[in-house]
Amino acid sequence: MTISPLWTLGDKTVHRLGFGAMRLALGPDGAERDPEQGVAVLRKAVELGVDHIDTAAFYFHGAVSANELINRALRPYRDDLVLATKVGPSRNAAGEHQPEARPDQLRPQVEQNLRELGRDHLDLVYLRIGNSLDRGAGSLAERFGVLADLREQGLIRHLGISNVGEEHLAEATAIAPVTAVQNWYGLSKRDDDALLERCTEQGIAFVPFFSVQSGAPDGVVAGIAAAHGLTEAQVLLAWTLHRAPNVLAIPGTGSVTHLAENVAAAAVELGKEELDRLNSATKV
Repeated sequence: MTISPLWTLGDKTVHRLGFGAMRLALGPDGAERDPEQGVAVLRKAVELGVDHIDTAAFYFHGAVSANELINRALRPYRDDLVLATKVGPSRNAAGEHQPEARPDQLRPQVEQNLRELGRDHLDLVYLRIGNSLDRGAGSLAERFGVLADLREQGLIRHLGISNVGEEHLAEATAIAPVTAVQNWYGLSKRDDDALLERCTEQGIAFVPFFSVQSGAPDGVVAGIAAAHGLTEAQVLLAWTLHRAPNVLAIPGTGSVTHLAENVAAAAVELGKEELDRLNSATKV
């Protein structure tokens, strides 16, 4: 199966293997990561052809902020680079987390992202509801309407929604165009297959997070990885991209070596028999 390396995200065409900035500030031991390492990873990502970076103002640890690293490493920004961010959740300087914003808190969050990234507009802003481990519930209309107003004012180019169900997609598209949906999705986290299908039908990008963490526990991934001389993460990323042409992967890392491995996964071709084995390995 041949996977197109490109997708039109809003008004720009991007490679389907992008980069998630969450790990830029936080080291594997839970410590604050060296900012020079984050700058090196970002510059290498763009050098390797990454043109879609997913970030958020709440991606920080200690004094290290993913947004500010992106600003430092990549500004002035290339015209073909898409910076996507999320609003809704927030964290204060002490790291205390507020999972959802009130409607009146959304504009200040957008303005914070603008300041930190050094931009006069944001390419793509997701409204995240709930938290990563607990899907948001209830109506998002009032909050999404605030972002739609900011889009009309020129502060935002395109809108997305995150951590949502099919009912939220229908609600949001009735208010303003939805460019992308970002949810937890991977090989062993498949409860959004129907939502993915809906996005594919409507030409909306589907952007999984935690896709590399969502592996199969029965050794299928490891076996396929060994047969191809790949890492298990590369197999999981390749499977993700094989799901549909509108799926955009955003693996994150603070390592230049892992970054290169992730980017290389975009070229991995899995055969039908391998895809069948992966698809049947774990069902939700």
